[in-house]
Amino acid sequence: MSYQLYRNTTLGNCLQESLDELVQAGQISAPLALQVLLQFDKSMNNALASKVKSKLTFRGSLRTYRFCDNVWTFVMNGVDFREGCSDVCSVDRLRIVACDGKASAGEG
Repeated sequence: MSYQLYRNTTLGNCLQESLDELVQAGQISAPLALQVLLQFDKSMNNALASKVKSKLTFRGSLRTYRFCDNVWTFVMNGVDFREGCSDVCSVDRLRIVACDGKASAGEG
């Protein structure tokens, strides 16, 4: 099972809109569009796990956290991000959703 976290990104939303247009125009079938989205989920998970090498440090106040269905959710306030020794940015509120990467690592 691949998580569908990246479907709500700009890239994921554009892909879904394009697939919807192709299905409505009759150029592809709905099952094919679903297969494309499933492959997108797998590809995004694999690419981020294997190709991203940069590290980012962040610090803030933990407001809430929960663990449900092997998914951690953290909500933080007043978060500062740093890359190396320089400040990158600050946000008032941050929500982190973290899923077990090992659960989907065997899929390819």
